[in-house]
Amino acid sequence: MSATVHPAAIVESGARLGDGVTVGPWAYVGAGVEIGAGTRVAHHAVVDGNTVIGMECELFPYACIGLRTQDLKYRGGSPGLRVGDRNVFREFCTVHTATADGDVTVIGDDNHFLAYSHVAHDCRIGSHVILSNAATLAGHVEVEDYAVFGGLSGAHQFCRIGARAMIGGCSKVVQDVPPYMIADGNPAVVRSYNKVGLERAGFEADQIDRIKRAYRILYRSGLNRSQAVEAMEAENLREYPETARFFDFEIRSGRGFLPGAK
Repeated sequence: MSATVHPAAIVESGARLGDGVTVGPWAYVGAGVEIGAGTRVAHHAVVDGNTVIGMECELFPYACIGLRTQDLKYRGGSPGLRVGDRNVFREFCTVHTATADGDVTVIGDDNHFLAYSHVAHDCRIGSHVILSNAATLAGHVEVEDYAVFGGLSGAHQFCRIGARAMIGGCSKVVQDVPPYMIADGNPAVVRSYNKVGLERAGFEADQIDRIKRAYRILYRSGLNRSQAVEAMEAENLREYPETARFFDFEIRSGRGFLPGAK
């Protein structure tokens, strides 16, 4: 089935539309864009730049995807954006390309970016992530799978957000949030581990207990980060997939972990 483009839409020569793509009235698709099969571009939505969007995505009215970075270090070239399958971009959501020529902003599959949310240049987003209304990611932020951002929350550039972490509404994240943690406040601190989220995701009781032990070592033992990692290793937490994540996350942490709530 060929693409369906409304007569009032503008699709520049060179754009590539997969089977079943629909482009609504007054939408714009730039010449360097590739859109996968079954994706829907609603009226007044914009897709531009060196942008590839996967299959069965939804771009709601006034979403702006693939526009040029706002980074003042931009010096031209063709930085890009790569988006996976089944992503939803709600009204007025903005997602920008990378800054340097040849670099890309990357988004995985099955994510939801709610109204007015923003993904800046060079971010790397996993899959099944939710950015609630007006949540904002600065440049080079990395977000692992199943993380959730509350409305009006923001993450400082180069921060990392671990898998299944939850960021409270209106929170300001200025350091890395380890996997499974709940962070809240301005500036944000780690309040607890995401017990309810883990239960809803089908984690077994022994898995949750190991994550709880890791949380207590990291945030309730009084140890510094390196000491806490050694203590977790002494309890054999590296042996289990769910808690092995902490070790990899610690190795790659550049900004340090968020502190715990006092």
